[in-house]
Amino acid sequence: MMDNTTVKTLADSMRAISEPDDFSYALRNFLDRFYRNPSERLIESEPDFMQNRLDDMGLADAYVASVAAWLSQKYELPSPAWVDQKSRILKTPWFAAKSPNLKALLLQESPAAFRVRNLFVSANALSRA
Repeated sequence: MMDNTTVKTLADSMRAISEPDDFSYALRNFLDRFYRNPSERLIESEPDFMQNRLDDMGLADAYVASVAAWLSQKYELPSPAWVDQKSRILKTPWFAAKSPNLKALLLQESPAAFRVRNLFVSANALSRA
């Protein structure tokens, strides 16, 4: 069983983010912890919105909801209610690649948890070495 004093949830991981590079680093660290010991407790609390801090038009907010939704599906955990908020869906599509050929590939392989939030990423976007 995990010790509550050492648990760093997704919400905890996102709290200190102040710039886009911080987001990527915090997300990778969270994924490493989650994959070592998958738990509903790590994704159930809603992260604060980051749109104003990052000035990213809601990209990080949609991405973090996609991550939590994808993890809950993959590990057969209850999906947190907060991931379905309309405010966590991008108004315009975002692609993890700029080239038209790669965009077409991302349209095909992006996991459903991302597509429904208008995010198009590779099938292995959440893979860790």
